[in-house]
Amino acid sequence: MAVPKRKMSRSNTRSRRAQWKTAAPALVNCNQCRSPKLPHVACPTCGTYNRRQVIEPTA
Repeated sequence: MAVPKRKMSRSNTRSRRAQWKTAAPALVNCNQCRSPKLPHVACPTCGTYNRRQVIEPTA
């Protein structure tokens, strides 16, 4: 297995780690109420999933 020959400096380590970025969550529109929601999750507004009522609406 490869092993580094020299210690990597803090600035090199931090600049390499700075390239990691989080992506914004993808949102889709609910089929019933057209409000944005996460895919494959019950809609928090109307409580439907796959055109069926699965939970009580929160609002």
